[in-house]
Amino acid sequence: MAKVELKQPIIAEISELLDGAQTAVVVDYRGLTVEQDTVLRKQLREAGVTYKVYKNTMIRFAAKGTPFEALDPNLEGPTALAVSKSDATAPARIIANFAKTAPKLEIKGGVVEDTYYDAKGMQVIATIPSREELLGKLLGSIQSPITNLARVLNQIAEAKAEA
Repeated sequence: MAKVELKQPIIAEISELLDGAQTAVVVDYRGLTVEQDTVLRKQLREAGVTYKVYKNTMIRFAAKGTPFEALDPNLEGPTALAVSKSDATAPARIIANFAKTAPKLEIKGGVVEDTYYDAKGMQVIATIPSREELLGKLLGSIQSPITNLARVLNQIAEAKAEA
């Protein structure tokens, strides 16, 4: 069997992974211990993020003709790919938080909703809260005025009852 035939299933796997993905983050994982890598993979898996190590040439072939082709300059050295189809900020957020305890973990760059960001841009995206957190804050800000109005009306009613 030719080498090309052996590589086709891997390229197809990466293409399928990138198809419909909101985010793909390229990571340099050199220097992580097995234990750290296991913890990182667990956190990413729990957030619905696929994290896998691929050869750079395989990622290049799979990304050709897609918005993820912009990752090409970052595909040097050992590379892991973190892909999310549901939460656009999850891969960057989880990896950046994990990098605080494992400084050797480094985000090289990424594509978020068809826009390429370098390492600095991905650090900014990592600070954006998840969709659930944003919805919770929105709901809290909507409820606050209603709660305050109810409290004021209750105090007025109590004041009239005392008089």
